[in-house]
Amino acid sequence: MLDMPHILVVDDTPEHIGSLIQTLRSQRWRVSIATNAAQGLQRAEAMAPDLVLLDVRMPEVDGFVFLRLMQEVPQLRQIPILFLTSANTVEERLEGLSHGGVDYILKNCEPAELVARVRIHLRLAPRAMPAVSDDGIRVTPDDVVLRAAMRLMRRRLSEEFTLEQIARDVGTYDKRLSALFRQRMGTTVFAWLREERLQESKRLLADTSLGMQDIAEGIGFRSACNFTTAFRTRMGVTPSQYRKAVQEGEGVDVAVDHVG
Repeated sequence: MLDMPHILVVDDTPEHIGSLIQTLRSQRWRVSIATNAAQGLQRAEAMAPDLVLLDVRMPEVDGFVFLRLMQEVPQLRQIPILFLTSANTVEERLEGLSHGGVDYILKNCEPAELVARVRIHLRLAPRAMPAVSDDGIRVTPDDVVLRAAMRLMRRRLSEEFTLEQIARDVGTYDKRLSALFRQRMGTTVFAWLREERLQESKRLLADTSLGMQDIAEGIGFRSACNFTTAFRTRMGVTPSQYRKAVQEGEGVDVAVDHVG
């Protein structure tokens, strides 16, 4: 029995899909159930399931946030996550797939269709391993939240957002996220973000021919003037001077260490 595929269902109302769960068990697959995202993440780390069936509309932490957190646990990243949900808008389906879900199935599907899709993804997926980081150290819940926040902000360098929005999108609250950055990174959330934006601007200056306004907008500054001031303050040279020095193969003294 232990060699049979293990499926984790994360759904706040599993009683509404009782017939689907029973169909899965009839295939002699092991099925575990978590009724919220926090419990689901704990069970995924402890059990290393072969596949996760995930609802979208759950209270407090929704399915999209759960998927984002799962991706920050190195040994759980390869587990296929299939959305099994009644959330059927085009936007929700696209968001689920763009976040890394491998399939999107509606709860009113035929049981045979669910079995067929699960069977395909079980065949394609590698078996999960215990949840440890790349260096063999177990990943803590704080590690997961911090990494998810950093990854999310790197993807949104051009956007304006509040601390509350980022915290919500990684399943926590603003004070906890702020404390994590101070304790683990030695800086504030927005100081870290500013550094990331400026580091990305160095790459854009060196590797592209984009103008200053385009670079400024691409990394979240309102104007080329604001960007130039921030860059000169941090790097000791203007963006134009930095680009010219890189193009001419000259060294540029930007000795302050990269935060994070």
